[in-house]
Amino acid sequence: MAFITLFVTATKLAGVLVTVTVAANVFSFSRYRKKNLRPFRSPIDETSDTLADFTVNITNKGEEGNGFFFGLATAPAHVEDKLNDAWLKFAEEQPCSDSSDTQSPQTADAIMGSASADGGSQVASAKETKKSKKKKTIKIAMEAMIRGFEKYTEEEEEKEEESQLTDECTHNVAAWHNVPHPEERLRFWSDPDTELKLAKDTGITVFRMGIDWSRIMPEEPVNGLPNSVNYAALERYKWIIQRVHSYGMKVMLTLFHHSLPPWAGEYGGWKMEKTVDYFLDFTRVVVDSVSDLVDFWITFNEPHVFCMLTYCAGAWPGGNPDLLEVATSALPYGVFSQAMHWIAIAHSKAYDYIHKQRKVSKAVVGVAHHVSFMRPYGLFDIAAVSLANSMTLFPFIDSICDGLDFIGLNYYGQVVTKLII
Repeated sequence: MAFITLFVTATKLAGVLVTVTVAANVFSFSRYRKKNLRPFRSPIDETSDTLADFTVNITNKGEEGNGFFFGLATAPAHVEDKLNDAWLKFAEEQPCSDSSDTQSPQTADAIMGSASADGGSQVASAKETKKSKKKKTIKIAMEAMIRGFEKYTEEEEEKEEESQLTDECTHNVAAWHNVPHPEERLRFWSDPDTELKLAKDTGITVFRMGIDWSRIMPEEPVNGLPNSVNYAALERYKWIIQRVHSYGMKVMLTLFHHSLPPWAGEYGGWKMEKTVDYFLDFTRVVVDSVSDLVDFWITFNEPHVFCMLTYCAGAWPGGNPDLLEVATSALPYGVFSQAMHWIAIAHSKAYDYIHKQRKVSKAVVGVAHHVSFMRPYGLFDIAAVSLANSMTLFPFIDSICDGLDFIGLNYYGQVVTKLII
């Protein structure tokens, strides 16, 4: 009898807790929806022939830090000369049972990468013979789908022998394996004029480019900085920057665009304090060489994205977090806060050095900050959205606000957030 009474009491208590939990989540979701999900009128007239005008003159305002302008960017890891870069190694990895030695290169009718530049392309079919064909929709990146893009490939009516990567064979960077020679897609290192002409034709006045840390310092400088620097690569970057100016565009130079050297990833990267010193060595070398040629500096590109995907999720190269690091990553003293702390210190030191060395005119130094509109997947995901926003939107910028001349905004769209337990 006592057991039945206890069971009934426990059931009632559980029912009350469930009711209160659901009611609290409904209330919080309702408040969030009223505040953040209200319809608004788009400022863009989509019926207009010109949706955006990038020809903004920043000659005066930009240098004073009071102007707003658009820029085009290229990431720093260029592959045509087999650069020893962690990202390239990551892309070339073949986790599939059928490696490149036993499987011929795949071709793609169209490749659409995601807007966050993570290489999230989908693989198209490659047919051995061509007979009666029909169109088949190709899966593309979510950001492309949101923007209304559709891509198709032709499929044989008859069942012919075909070569295709399936969902069971997933590469780290699918786009790398979609074409026979991925290193020939973009040859900015050996032939920058192709990309610079395209950038110039858009009408933008600022071209953003990055310097690959691995290229300048291919080895850990344990035996002194002079023995670890590739000065020939530094001169090549200097020439490329001069080419940007020759097209009438200003240069925005990024020092860290997720290009953690493999040797730094081996000892822990931004989880370790000594990476701050190594990064400052790299910064000094670059600044001393090209300071007078650079109009805008970005010390770090989207550091919280890098830390989350590298040290918390282990989805990017150089992190390799263990189970404990993953489980405690969101805590105040977890691996995310630890890495972001050292990056903030590195930014402050780099900011001071750039301003100290700039002789011709005042340096303009900032960061590229990733901002996304996060929306909950359902009633019980408000907490996840609040946690994500509290970790990503303001803490890093607040921690370096005394050393910022501008903030670069990278916006890729909205993110649907779901709490998984």
